[in-house]
Amino acid sequence: MAPEQPSPAGLDETYRRITWRLLPFLMFLWVLSWIDRVNIGFAKLQMLADLKFSETVYGIGAGIFFIGYFLCEVPSNLLLEHIGARKTIARITLLWGLCCVAMMFVTTAGLFYLLRFLLGVFEAGFYPGVILFLTYWYPTERRAKVFGLFMSASAIAGVIGGPLAGTIMTGLDGVNGWSGWQWVFLLEGIPSILAGIVTLFYLTDRPEKAGWLTPEQRALVAADLARDAAALGPREHRILASLRDVRVWQCIAIFFCIITANSALTFFGPSVVREAGYTDPLTIGWIMSGAYLCGAAGMILNGRHSDRSGEARFHCGIPALIGAMAIALLGVLVPISPALSIVALTVAIAGTMSAIPVFWQIPGRFLAGSAAAAGIALINAVANLAGFGAPAVMGALREQTGSAATGLWIVAGFEVATLLLILLFIPPAPAALVRRAAARAAHEPA
Repeated sequence: MAPEQPSPAGLDETYRRITWRLLPFLMFLWVLSWIDRVNIGFAKLQMLADLKFSETVYGIGAGIFFIGYFLCEVPSNLLLEHIGARKTIARITLLWGLCCVAMMFVTTAGLFYLLRFLLGVFEAGFYPGVILFLTYWYPTERRAKVFGLFMSASAIAGVIGGPLAGTIMTGLDGVNGWSGWQWVFLLEGIPSILAGIVTLFYLTDRPEKAGWLTPEQRALVAADLARDAAALGPREHRILASLRDVRVWQCIAIFFCIITANSALTFFGPSVVREAGYTDPLTIGWIMSGAYLCGAAGMILNGRHSDRSGEARFHCGIPALIGAMAIALLGVLVPISPALSIVALTVAIAGTMSAIPVFWQIPGRFLAGSAAAAGIALINAVANLAGFGAPAVMGALREQTGSAATGLWIVAGFEVATLLLILLFIPPAPAALVRRAAARAAHEPA
């Protein structure tokens, strides 16, 4: 027999309290992480000329981050399951901040590759670790919205990071004998170092340890999570079994296609904007800012609607398809119409990013406990190898052809495959989850 349904009003108030406690801080950390990961796309506008790097060198350096990321994702998430999120996330944040600052001292391609690789090693585990951490606090029918809120921070980072990088590069270029791109790495790395220290004192590993919840609220969450587990039915808990589970590898294929598009737009978005005719770094930053703002709105709204309907497949696949169509159009429009190419870029970013938080509803429907820790990390680690391949291929093709169009069309093909793979591999949600989502939506405000 499933555990008794707790009071909706009491649950909603408890989850609001949890959300206000955890999400703003986690989103702040993800903003810092995303800025420190992708500021290379803006630094490139000056860095390549200063250091005499080719587009191919840049593409390899931008993408090699994901090799380090791949190698350390699963161990990091298993460590989180063992020692807790607080210590794991603090360690990750502190080390990636130090590595970001070190990027200002790059002088050779070899050092560039090494520091980008180490940045991936140090950051590995943050994103899947937070996904796993949030499953300790929220039941299935509340997660897509929460994932959307958290992941929208990457879009917020785009809103902030573009103008910030543009302002630093134009305003501090030459100060203290440093180029603008060096100031970008220094000033954007220091906040991460400080945030890593704060994390040790702020985060709480699990609801039962949350002194900022009342005993009644902790009991409500425990009962709700138990009821959620009962509704999901039997799930895999064993680590090795999860790594062999064909459903994990199906999820890897789907997320690989999404990340192919996401990483290409992230690392080459500023270059595409410049190719469309906007050359000032600050202007490019503001254009990317507007595009990412639309991406943030899409992630939150799509995640919220997915939760209310209990449906995840089409809420992931349709935005990806829209993003694919926009990416394909972008390859045509860049040399023809600057204004329309910016519209297409915005739709591509919004569509691709809107698919991501809903995707993470899927693995939690068949994985739990240590299997979820390993499975989620494996999905994110292997799929993010697309983050190495896409920039490297985009850089090589752009150098050979003088245009981003061919690379964008290849990326669009991968994005179309997202929906096809979802329809082929992912079954509809269990009826019990759909009923729970409908029941909760009935008493929520529209």
